[in-house]
Amino acid sequence: MSGIYIHIPFCHTKCGYCDFYSIGKRFYTDNFPELIAKEIKLRKAFLSDHTVETIYFGGGTPSILKPKHIEHIINAIQKEFNVIANPEITLEANPDDLTIETLKQISDVGVNRLSIGIQSFNDEELKTLGRRHNVNSSINAIRSSQGAGFNNISIDLIYGIPNSTEKSWIENLQKAFTMGVQHLSCYHLTYEQGTPITRKVKTGKLSEVSEEISVLQYELLRKLTAEAGFEHYEVSNFALPGYISKHNSAYWLGKEYLGVGPAAHSFNGKVREWNPPSLDTWASGIKSNQPATEQEVISKQIRFNELLVTNLRTKWGISIKNISKNIGKSYAQKLLNDSRPFLIDGKMLYIDEDVLLIPPQYYFISDAIVESLIVV
Repeated sequence: MSGIYIHIPFCHTKCGYCDFYSIGKRFYTDNFPELIAKEIKLRKAFLSDHTVETIYFGGGTPSILKPKHIEHIINAIQKEFNVIANPEITLEANPDDLTIETLKQISDVGVNRLSIGIQSFNDEELKTLGRRHNVNSSINAIRSSQGAGFNNISIDLIYGIPNSTEKSWIENLQKAFTMGVQHLSCYHLTYEQGTPITRKVKTGKLSEVSEEISVLQYELLRKLTAEAGFEHYEVSNFALPGYISKHNSAYWLGKEYLGVGPAAHSFNGKVREWNPPSLDTWASGIKSNQPATEQEVISKQIRFNELLVTNLRTKWGISIKNISKNIGKSYAQKLLNDSRPFLIDGKMLYIDEDVLLIPPQYYFISDAIVESLIVV
Protein backbone atom coordinates (compact mmCIF):
# COMPACT_ATOMS: atom_id res chain seq x y z
CA MET A 1 0.00 0.00 0.00
CA SER A 2 1.20 3.51 -0.84
CA GLY A 3 0.09 7.10 -0.38
CA ILE A 4 -0.04 10.19 -2.56
CA TYR A 5 0.87 13.58 -1.09
CA ILE A 6 -0.09 16.77 -2.94
CA HIS A 7 1.72 19.91 -1.81
CA ILE A 8 -0.38 23.06 -2.18
CA PRO A 9 2.08 25.92 -1.53
CA PHE A 10 -0.36 28.85 -1.51
CA CYS A 11 -1.25 30.81 1.64
CA HIS A 12 -3.36 33.88 2.41
CA THR A 13 -0.53 35.07 4.67
CA LYS A 14 2.52 33.34 6.14
CA CYS A 15 2.33 32.47 9.84
CA GLY A 16 4.97 33.95 12.11
CA TYR A 17 6.51 30.58 13.02
CA CYS A 18 6.39 28.82 9.63
CA ASP A 19 9.46 28.02 7.54
CA PHE A 20 7.80 25.63 5.06
CA TYR A 21 7.86 26.58 1.38
CA SER A 22 4.80 28.70 0.67
CA ILE A 23 3.82 31.61 -1.56
CA GLY A 24 0.93 34.07 -1.78
CA LYS A 25 -2.57 33.08 -2.81
CA ARG A 26 -2.29 35.45 -5.80
CA PHE A 27 -0.06 32.88 -7.54
CA TYR A 28 -2.83 30.25 -7.50
CA THR A 29 -4.36 29.88 -10.96
CA ASP A 30 -6.66 27.39 -12.65
CA ASN A 31 -3.55 26.01 -14.38
CA PHE A 32 -2.13 24.64 -11.12
CA PRO A 33 -4.36 21.53 -10.81
CA GLU A 34 -3.69 20.75 -14.47
CA LEU A 35 0.05 20.73 -13.74
CA ILE A 36 -0.48 18.52 -10.69
CA ALA A 37 -2.49 16.07 -12.79
CA LYS A 38 0.24 16.04 -15.43
CA GLU A 39 2.95 15.41 -12.81
CA ILE A 40 0.95 12.48 -11.45
CA LYS A 41 0.91 10.98 -14.94
CA LEU A 42 4.60 11.70 -15.60
CA ARG A 43 5.79 10.20 -12.31
CA LYS A 44 3.41 7.29 -11.76
CA ALA A 45 6.19 4.76 -12.43
CA PHE A 46 7.89 5.92 -9.22
CA LEU A 47 5.50 3.69 -7.26
CA SER A 48 5.40 0.97 -9.92
CA ASP A 49 2.28 -1.15 -9.39
CA HIS A 50 1.48 -0.17 -5.83
CA THR A 51 -2.09 0.24 -4.66
CA VAL A 52 -2.90 3.69 -3.28
CA GLU A 53 -4.57 3.70 0.14
CA THR A 54 -4.34 7.36 1.15
CA ILE A 55 -4.40 10.78 -0.52
CA TYR A 56 -3.27 13.83 1.41
CA PHE A 57 -3.57 17.50 0.43
CA GLY A 58 -0.96 19.36 2.50
CA GLY A 59 0.56 22.80 2.40
CA GLY A 60 0.65 25.71 2.49
CA THR A 61 -3.11 26.08 2.69
CA PRO A 62 -4.87 23.37 0.64
CA SER A 63 -8.30 24.75 1.61
CA ILE A 64 -7.54 27.58 -0.84
CA LEU A 65 -8.17 25.04 -3.65
CA LYS A 66 -11.50 25.24 -5.42
CA PRO A 67 -13.55 22.06 -4.82
CA LYS A 68 -13.62 21.35 -8.58
CA HIS A 69 -9.80 21.42 -8.59
CA ILE A 70 -9.64 18.97 -5.67
CA GLU A 71 -11.94 16.69 -7.68
CA HIS A 72 -9.76 17.07 -10.77
CA ILE A 73 -6.66 15.98 -8.84
CA ILE A 74 -8.42 13.03 -7.18
CA ASN A 75 -9.71 11.90 -10.59
CA ALA A 76 -6.17 12.12 -12.02
CA ILE A 77 -4.88 9.86 -9.22
CA GLN A 78 -7.67 7.35 -9.76
CA LYS A 79 -6.95 7.33 -13.49
CA GLU A 80 -3.23 6.58 -13.10
CA PHE A 81 -3.23 4.34 -10.00
CA ASN A 82 -5.11 1.43 -8.54
CA VAL A 83 -6.87 3.16 -5.62
CA ILE A 84 -8.64 1.15 -2.92
CA ALA A 85 -12.36 1.59 -2.37
CA ASN A 86 -13.00 4.43 0.08
CA PRO A 87 -9.41 5.66 0.49
CA GLU A 88 -8.56 8.06 3.31
CA ILE A 89 -8.52 11.50 1.63
CA THR A 90 -7.31 14.30 3.93
CA LEU A 91 -7.44 18.03 3.31
CA GLU A 92 -5.48 20.41 5.52
CA ALA A 93 -7.53 23.54 6.11
CA ASN A 94 -7.51 26.95 7.74
CA PRO A 95 -10.59 27.61 9.88
CA ASP A 96 -11.59 30.75 7.97
CA ASP A 97 -11.78 28.86 4.65
CA LEU A 98 -14.41 26.40 5.84
CA THR A 99 -17.88 27.65 5.00
CA ILE A 100 -20.82 25.24 5.05
CA GLU A 101 -21.11 25.47 1.26
CA THR A 102 -17.40 24.75 0.71
CA LEU A 103 -17.44 21.86 3.18
CA LYS A 104 -20.38 20.19 1.44
CA GLN A 105 -18.66 20.60 -1.93
CA ILE A 106 -15.33 19.10 -0.81
CA SER A 107 -17.20 16.24 0.83
CA ASP A 108 -19.08 15.61 -2.42
CA VAL A 109 -15.80 15.35 -4.39
CA GLY A 110 -14.37 12.71 -2.03
CA VAL A 111 -12.57 14.38 0.87
CA ASN A 112 -13.44 12.37 4.00
CA ARG A 113 -10.93 13.65 6.57
CA LEU A 114 -10.07 17.20 7.62
CA SER A 115 -6.96 18.44 9.38
CA ILE A 116 -7.78 21.93 10.66
CA GLY A 117 -5.02 24.31 11.73
CA ILE A 118 -6.58 25.59 14.94
CA GLN A 119 -3.23 26.01 16.80
CA SER A 120 -4.89 27.54 19.88
CA PHE A 121 -8.30 28.31 21.37
CA ASN A 122 -6.84 31.49 22.88
CA ASP A 123 -6.98 34.73 20.89
CA GLU A 124 -3.85 36.20 22.49
CA GLU A 125 -1.87 33.07 21.62
CA LEU A 126 -3.16 33.21 18.04
CA LYS A 127 -1.92 36.81 17.77
CA THR A 128 1.49 35.75 19.10
CA LEU A 129 1.66 33.04 16.43
CA GLY A 130 0.65 35.45 13.68
CA ARG A 131 -2.52 33.54 12.76
CA ARG A 132 -5.27 35.26 10.74
CA HIS A 133 -8.23 33.53 12.38
CA ASN A 134 -9.69 33.89 15.87
CA VAL A 135 -11.24 31.50 18.36
CA ASN A 136 -14.79 32.07 17.13
CA SER A 137 -13.85 31.15 13.56
CA SER A 138 -12.12 28.00 14.88
CA ILE A 139 -15.23 26.91 16.76
CA ASN A 140 -17.46 27.72 13.78
CA ALA A 141 -15.18 25.78 11.42
CA ILE A 142 -15.33 22.63 13.54
CA ARG A 143 -19.09 22.86 14.04
CA SER A 144 -19.66 23.54 10.34
CA SER A 145 -17.47 20.57 9.41
CA GLN A 146 -19.48 18.32 11.68
CA GLY A 147 -22.70 19.78 10.29
CA ALA A 148 -21.51 19.00 6.76
CA GLY A 149 -21.12 15.33 7.72
CA PHE A 150 -17.39 15.09 8.49
CA ASN A 151 -16.81 12.58 11.28
CA ASN A 152 -13.03 12.24 10.96
CA ILE A 153 -11.63 15.59 12.05
CA SER A 154 -8.11 16.29 13.25
CA ILE A 155 -7.00 19.60 14.70
CA ASP A 156 -3.51 21.01 15.23
CA LEU A 157 -2.61 22.59 18.56
CA ILE A 158 0.67 24.22 19.61
CA TYR A 159 2.09 24.30 23.13
CA GLY A 160 5.16 26.07 24.45
CA ILE A 161 3.84 29.40 23.09
CA PRO A 162 5.35 32.52 24.71
CA ASN A 163 3.27 33.63 27.72
CA SER A 164 1.29 30.38 27.70
CA THR A 165 0.69 28.76 31.07
CA GLU A 166 -0.44 25.50 32.63
CA LYS A 167 -3.96 26.95 32.81
CA SER A 168 -4.11 28.17 29.20
CA TRP A 169 -2.92 24.78 27.89
CA ILE A 170 -5.47 22.87 29.98
CA GLU A 171 -8.19 25.16 28.60
CA ASN A 172 -6.99 24.52 25.03
CA LEU A 173 -7.17 20.75 25.48
CA GLN A 174 -10.51 20.80 27.27
CA LYS A 175 -11.98 22.90 24.47
CA ALA A 176 -10.72 20.37 21.92
CA PHE A 177 -12.36 17.54 23.85
CA THR A 178 -15.70 19.36 24.16
CA MET A 179 -15.69 20.07 20.41
CA GLY A 180 -15.78 16.31 19.77
CA VAL A 181 -12.87 15.99 17.34
CA GLN A 182 -11.43 12.52 16.68
CA HIS A 183 -7.72 13.32 16.35
CA LEU A 184 -5.19 15.77 17.81
CA SER A 185 -1.78 16.74 16.44
CA CYS A 186 0.02 18.69 19.18
CA TYR A 187 3.41 20.27 18.56
CA HIS A 188 5.79 22.24 20.71
CA LEU A 189 6.52 25.61 19.13
CA THR A 190 9.90 25.60 17.39
CA TYR A 191 11.88 28.72 16.54
CA GLU A 192 13.03 28.29 12.96
CA GLN A 193 15.78 30.53 11.64
CA GLY A 194 14.52 33.63 9.86
CA THR A 195 10.88 33.48 10.96
CA PRO A 196 9.19 36.57 12.46
CA ILE A 197 8.59 34.91 15.82
CA THR A 198 12.28 33.95 16.08
CA ARG A 199 13.29 37.53 15.34
CA LYS A 200 10.99 38.76 18.12
CA VAL A 201 12.62 36.37 20.59
CA LYS A 202 16.12 37.47 19.52
CA THR A 203 15.22 41.15 19.92
CA GLY A 204 13.58 40.60 23.30
CA LYS A 205 10.01 41.36 22.18
CA LEU A 206 9.00 37.81 23.14
CA SER A 207 10.41 35.31 25.62
CA GLU A 208 10.44 31.55 25.20
CA VAL A 209 8.60 29.62 27.88
CA SER A 210 10.82 27.88 30.41
CA GLU A 211 11.78 24.25 29.99
CA GLU A 212 9.80 23.57 33.16
CA ILE A 213 6.60 24.93 31.55
CA SER A 214 7.28 23.00 28.33
CA VAL A 215 7.67 19.71 30.19
CA LEU A 216 4.62 20.43 32.35
CA GLN A 217 2.47 21.17 29.29
CA TYR A 218 3.66 17.96 27.62
CA GLU A 219 2.83 15.91 30.72
CA LEU A 220 -0.60 17.53 30.86
CA LEU A 221 -1.06 16.65 27.19
CA ARG A 222 -0.33 12.98 27.85
CA LYS A 223 -2.48 12.84 30.98
CA LEU A 224 -5.55 14.67 29.72
CA THR A 225 -5.68 12.99 26.31
CA ALA A 226 -5.49 9.57 27.97
CA GLU A 227 -8.33 10.51 30.33
CA ALA A 228 -10.38 11.65 27.32
CA GLY A 229 -9.88 8.29 25.57
CA PHE A 230 -7.20 9.29 23.07
CA GLU A 231 -4.36 6.90 22.22
CA HIS A 232 -0.89 8.42 22.12
CA TYR A 233 0.35 6.61 19.02
CA GLU A 234 3.14 8.96 17.84
CA VAL A 235 5.22 11.61 19.57
CA SER A 236 2.85 14.44 18.57
CA ASN A 237 -0.31 12.56 17.61
CA PHE A 238 -3.33 11.31 19.55
CA ALA A 239 -6.41 9.53 18.23
CA LEU A 240 -9.68 8.13 19.44
CA PRO A 241 -10.06 4.39 18.65
CA GLY A 242 -10.30 3.87 14.87
CA TYR A 243 -9.07 7.35 13.93
CA ILE A 244 -5.29 7.00 13.64
CA SER A 245 -4.05 8.91 10.57
CA LYS A 246 -3.38 6.23 7.95
CA HIS A 247 -1.42 8.56 5.71
CA ASN A 248 0.96 9.96 8.32
CA SER A 249 1.40 6.54 9.92
CA ALA A 250 2.67 5.31 6.56
CA TYR A 251 5.52 7.85 6.75
CA TRP A 252 6.48 6.77 10.26
CA LEU A 253 6.34 3.08 9.35
CA GLY A 254 8.55 3.52 6.29
CA LYS A 255 5.94 2.87 3.59
CA GLU A 256 6.30 4.25 0.08
CA TYR A 257 4.69 7.43 -1.18
CA LEU A 258 4.68 9.82 -4.12
CA GLY A 259 4.78 13.55 -3.44
CA VAL A 260 3.69 15.98 -6.16
CA GLY A 261 3.73 19.76 -6.30
CA PRO A 262 6.50 22.28 -5.50
CA ALA A 263 8.84 21.16 -2.67
CA ALA A 264 7.12 17.76 -2.28
CA HIS A 265 9.20 14.70 -1.34
CA SER A 266 8.78 11.09 -2.49
CA PHE A 267 10.13 7.72 -1.33
CA ASN A 268 9.88 4.26 -2.90
CA GLY A 269 12.25 2.19 -0.78
CA LYS A 270 15.19 2.59 -3.15
CA VAL A 271 15.43 6.32 -3.75
CA ARG A 272 14.17 9.56 -2.29
CA GLU A 273 13.17 12.35 -4.66
CA TRP A 274 12.21 15.94 -4.03
CA ASN A 275 10.75 18.69 -6.15
CA PRO A 276 12.27 22.18 -6.26
CA PRO A 277 10.91 24.69 -3.70
CA SER A 278 9.92 27.03 -6.51
CA LEU A 279 6.58 27.22 -8.30
CA ASP A 280 8.18 28.47 -11.51
CA THR A 281 10.99 25.87 -11.64
CA TRP A 282 8.57 23.07 -10.79
CA ALA A 283 6.01 24.22 -13.38
CA SER A 284 8.63 24.57 -16.13
CA GLY A 285 9.77 20.98 -15.58
CA ILE A 286 6.23 19.62 -15.75
CA LYS A 287 5.37 21.63 -18.87
CA SER A 288 8.48 20.29 -20.64
CA ASN A 289 7.70 16.68 -19.58
CA GLN A 290 10.92 16.61 -17.51
CA PRO A 291 10.09 16.99 -13.80
CA ALA A 292 12.89 18.94 -12.09
CA THR A 293 13.33 16.42 -9.29
CA GLU A 294 16.52 15.75 -7.39
CA GLN A 295 17.30 12.26 -6.15
CA GLU A 296 19.18 10.45 -3.42
CA VAL A 297 19.85 6.71 -3.54
CA ILE A 298 19.00 5.15 -0.19
CA SER A 299 22.02 3.30 1.20
CA LYS A 300 21.72 0.78 4.03
CA GLN A 301 23.07 3.34 6.47
CA ILE A 302 20.59 6.02 5.38
CA ARG A 303 17.69 3.55 5.53
CA PHE A 304 18.71 2.37 8.99
CA ASN A 305 18.92 5.92 10.30
CA GLU A 306 15.61 6.90 8.72
CA LEU A 307 13.84 3.93 10.28
CA LEU A 308 15.24 4.89 13.67
CA VAL A 309 14.02 8.46 13.30
CA THR A 310 10.52 7.47 12.14
CA ASN A 311 9.72 4.12 13.79
CA LEU A 312 10.87 5.10 17.27
CA ARG A 313 8.45 8.04 17.21
CA THR A 314 5.54 5.60 17.33
CA LYS A 315 3.79 3.05 19.51
CA TRP A 316 4.87 0.39 16.98
CA GLY A 317 8.61 0.88 17.57
CA ILE A 318 11.35 -0.66 15.44
CA SER A 319 11.68 -4.40 14.79
CA ILE A 320 15.17 -5.79 15.40
CA LYS A 321 14.25 -8.81 13.26
CA ASN A 322 13.23 -6.60 10.31
CA ILE A 323 16.44 -4.58 10.59
CA SER A 324 18.46 -7.79 10.50
CA LYS A 325 16.52 -9.18 7.52
CA ASN A 326 16.20 -6.02 5.39
CA ILE A 327 19.33 -4.04 6.26
CA GLY A 328 21.80 -6.45 7.82
CA LYS A 329 22.70 -8.39 10.94
CA SER A 330 25.51 -5.97 11.78
CA TYR A 331 23.03 -3.08 11.97
CA ALA A 332 20.69 -5.08 14.18
CA GLN A 333 23.54 -6.00 16.52
CA LYS A 334 24.78 -2.41 16.65
CA LEU A 335 21.30 -1.20 17.52
CA LEU A 336 21.08 -3.70 20.38
CA ASN A 337 24.53 -2.74 21.64
CA ASP A 338 23.88 1.00 21.48
CA SER A 339 20.48 0.58 23.15
CA ARG A 340 21.88 -1.21 26.18
CA PRO A 341 22.56 1.86 28.36
CA PHE A 342 18.99 3.08 27.85
CA LEU A 343 17.54 -0.37 28.47
CA ILE A 344 19.49 -1.06 31.64
CA ASP A 345 20.08 2.31 33.28
CA GLY A 346 17.63 4.92 32.11
CA LYS A 347 14.69 2.67 31.16
CA MET A 348 14.21 5.09 28.28
CA LEU A 349 13.93 2.13 25.90
CA TYR A 350 12.37 -1.28 26.29
CA ILE A 351 12.04 -4.42 24.17
CA ASP A 352 8.73 -6.19 23.58
CA GLU A 353 9.53 -9.51 21.91
CA ASP A 354 11.85 -8.27 19.12
CA VAL A 355 10.55 -4.69 18.98
CA LEU A 356 12.49 -1.77 20.46
CA LEU A 357 10.30 1.05 21.78
CA ILE A 358 10.54 4.37 23.61
CA PRO A 359 8.02 4.57 26.49
CA PRO A 360 5.57 7.44 25.83
CA GLN A 361 6.69 9.28 28.97
CA TYR A 362 10.07 9.75 27.25
CA TYR A 363 8.74 10.89 23.86
CA PHE A 364 9.54 14.47 24.88
CA ILE A 365 13.26 13.65 24.71
CA SER A 366 12.98 11.09 21.91
CA ASP A 367 15.17 13.15 19.56
CA ALA A 368 18.10 12.89 21.97
CA ILE A 369 17.59 9.14 22.41
CA VAL A 370 17.41 8.51 18.65
CA GLU A 371 20.44 10.72 18.00
CA SER A 372 22.57 8.48 20.19
CA LEU A 373 21.56 5.42 18.13
CA ILE A 374 22.12 6.85 14.65
CA VAL A 375 25.04 5.51 12.61
CA VAL A 376 27.29 8.44 11.62
